[in-house]
Amino acid sequence: MEEALLPLAVMSESRPFNQQLPEPPEPSCVLEPQDNPELAPALVCALCCCFGIIYCCFGYRCFKAVMFLSGLLSGALVIFLLCHKERVLETQLSLEVSAGIALGIGLLCGLVTMLVRSVGLFLTGLLLGLTLGAGALLGTEPIYQPPSAWVPGGGLVGLALLGALLTLRWPRLFTTLGTAMLGAAVLVACADYFLEGLALGSRLGQRLQALPALPPLCWYSWVLLGTWPALGALGALAQWKLMAEEHGVHNNVVLSHQRRHLQLLRIHQQEAKWHRTPSGVGLCESSYRRQSPHNARSPADSLAPSYLQSLRERQLGPGPQATSPHTILDLDSDCGSTVPLTTHSGSTQT
Repeated sequence: MEEALLPLAVMSESRPFNQQLPEPPEPSCVLEPQDNPELAPALVCALCCCFGIIYCCFGYRCFKAVMFLSGLLSGALVIFLLCHKERVLETQLSLEVSAGIALGIGLLCGLVTMLVRSVGLFLTGLLLGLTLGAGALLGTEPIYQPPSAWVPGGGLVGLALLGALLTLRWPRLFTTLGTAMLGAAVLVACADYFLEGLALGSRLGQRLQALPALPPLCWYSWVLLGTWPALGALGALAQWKLMAEEHGVHNNVVLSHQRRHLQLLRIHQQEAKWHRTPSGVGLCESSYRRQSPHNARSPADSLAPSYLQSLRERQLGPGPQATSPHTILDLDSDCGSTVPLTTHSGSTQT
C-alpha cells in the first residue's frame, strides 16, 4: 500500500533555524551563601578554620604541634581516599572502616613527622609547593589552558619537590612561609565552602583534568582567591614579630642569668679569701699595713726616739735611772713597733 505524499506548505515569512531555540542561560554571579549547611561538613570546616589560624599565625612557634597536625591530616586524607575510592582485597570498604584505617595511619604519620625533624620539614616543603602550585593553576586560568593533564600534574610535583628541598636548606624561613601560606589556603577553602559550596575546589579539579571551555569564575571567587596571598603575608609578618619578641625575651633572660652567675662567683671568691686568711694574724697586720707600707718606713724612723733619749740623758747627767738598764718602746703603733730594744750603755756608745 502506497503512502500518500502530503504537499509542503511554504511560509511567506521565513525565519532562521536557530531563532526557535532558546538561548543558553548565562552563568549567574549572584552571591548566595548556603542557608542550611550540613552539620558534619560545617563542623569539619570550623575545626579546619581553627587549624588554619594556628598555622597562619603560630606556625613556627608551635613547631611540634604543626608538624604533628601536618602528618596526621596528610596521611589520613591520602589513606581515606585510597580506601574509600579503591577496592581493598577485592572488597569495597564502608565509610566508617575507611575513616578508622585513615585515622590510625594518620596518627602514625603525625608521630613520625613530629619526632623526626627532617621528615617534618620535608612534608612542610611539599605542602608549600602544592599550595603555591594550586594557587598558580587557578590564577592563570584566563591566560593559559594546559594541553593535557600531565602539564598541571607535573608542575605540582615539581613545585612540591622544590619547596621540600628549599625547606630542608633554609628551615626557618620556608617553615614560616609554608605554614603561613598553608593556613591562609585552609581559611580561604573554608570560606569558599560556606559562601559558594567549594566552587574553587571543583574548579581546581577541572583544571587538573585539563578540561576545555570552562565557564569563567565569578567576581567573588576572584576576591577569595586574592585574599589568599594577602592572608599569607599577614600571617608571615605575625610569625616574624612573635619570633623577634621571643628572641628578645630570651636574650634578656640569658643576660640576667649571666649577671647573677658573675655575682655568685664574686661572692664565692670573697668567701674563699676570708677562709684562706689565718685567724691569728688579726688586726695587727692590717693596722700596720694601714699605717705605712714596709718599703715606705726608713731606719731613721725607728731609731729617732732612742737617739733623742740618749741625748737628753747626756745633758742631764747620770741619775738614779742611769744605772738600771731600760728599754725604749715605740708607742706610736697600736700593736707593736719595729724599734729594737736598746740599753742605755749601747745608746751612749753610739
